[in-house]
Amino acid sequence: MAKTVHATSAPLRTDAARNRSRILEAALRRVEERGLSDLTMSEVAALAGVGKGTVFRHFGDRTGLLLALLDHSEQQFHASFTSGPPPLGPGAPAETRLRAFGHAVLRQMVNTVHVCLAAQMDPMRRFTASAYRVRLAHVAALLQEMLPAEDVELLAHVLMASLDPALTLTLVSQHDMTVDRVETGWDDLISRLAVSRGRVRYDE
Repeated sequence: MAKTVHATSAPLRTDAARNRSRILEAALRRVEERGLSDLTMSEVAALAGVGKGTVFRHFGDRTGLLLALLDHSEQQFHASFTSGPPPLGPGAPAETRLRAFGHAVLRQMVNTVHVCLAAQMDPMRRFTASAYRVRLAHVAALLQEMLPAEDVELLAHVLMASLDPALTLTLVSQHDMTVDRVETGWDDLISRLAVSRGRVRYDE
């Protein structure tokens, strides 16, 4: 009996992982195409080609699905800036990587901002969330390389605040700013920071 259980359990785990991935991909496509309006677990199940119960078993409820979507997206993004190719990944000067990081965050946010806001935790608790702390540490490390004598911890928080999802959505939807314009503002901020600290701007 023990051999039979072990022989069948591995494929079940594989199927479960495959179903979870299909559900997340289907949900992300739906959000990118039509936003979060009227998104239901039943619709996601149909798009993924699985039963509604499967979606509930994996994610519990709609909020659980949204949080999983953010985590799925964050894992991919984390890999891009920690081990991906430059300028976002290792191998480029710190200032260039900071610019690339801001651009990548803003572009990712265009597709996920409504998910971020819908699943957002308490305003104070979100600053202790794992994704925020990982990004903060990355920005602080690049600032440490750029400006070793400065208060990089504080500067990192200030830079992260300029990439806040709610602020980005407000700039794009209420102030009619393009993402390109916001990216240019990020570049200008990084350049001014470097110059103001006596650093020579790195020209790509």
